[in-house]
Amino acid sequence: MMLKRIGTLWAAAGLLSCAIQAQDTDVKGFEARVYRYGADKAMRYRLFVPPAYDASQKFPLVIWLHGIDAVGSDNVKQITSFNYAGSHTWTQARVQEKHPCFVLAPQLPFGGTWGLPLTNEPSGHLLRVLDIMRLLEREFSIDEGRIYVVGQSLGGMGTWSIVAARPELFAAAVPVCGAGNIFKAKELAKVPIWAFHALDDPIVPVIGSKTMVDAVRKAGGTVKYTEYKSGLHNAWDRAFNDPDMIEWLFAQKRGSQPSH
Repeated sequence: MMLKRIGTLWAAAGLLSCAIQAQDTDVKGFEARVYRYGADKAMRYRLFVPPAYDASQKFPLVIWLHGIDAVGSDNVKQITSFNYAGSHTWTQARVQEKHPCFVLAPQLPFGGTWGLPLTNEPSGHLLRVLDIMRLLEREFSIDEGRIYVVGQSLGGMGTWSIVAARPELFAAAVPVCGAGNIFKAKELAKVPIWAFHALDDPIVPVIGSKTMVDAVRKAGGTVKYTEYKSGLHNAWDRAFNDPDMIEWLFAQKRGSQPSH
């Protein structure tokens, strides 16, 4: 079922790509970078450095995992078009003034996947994201107690997966239109999570989020869940523009009691 769902996502990606407009190239503030590993492998990514950055202070980091429509190597699609809200919510002037933070937006190469819900292991590409995160922690003054991960669709699956694999690294997570592995509920219960989904989602059925939320709650986790009555496979525009979610996210700090 999950493999079929991922296949459906790939099919939908073709339709979504056709809808991407040429003018969707707003990469202001996002520096283009490349992480190279192995003999000839690379992961392209964008990095937003907060305008208020001061190396003498610690700053939060938001990791953004894009949807399947942004897979590729152009290093643009993951922060534009359908992935604009998820990447730019955190870079808005009003948000940066109150919650200055870094934003890491990696791009999944063709043929790859963020999430592997049927396994108990993270995908190799998610491990590369963690490698980049560690490099940034050495390059900049990043608060290791305030690292957040958010993602939509395939990136929502990746959000569940990366938190399940390394819960000790994250202060909070926001998976949108995703699904995960219920057998990792005990690990996921260690991290505050706010999941979003639309009831009428035809691409990733809402049961994907419902099942995960129920499993993590039963495992004793702190999970908030917002289900929209409509929206099809786009709960993200509303989710990432929810001021309550933004405030909730930045209120979370690893090692402290979850803020509601």
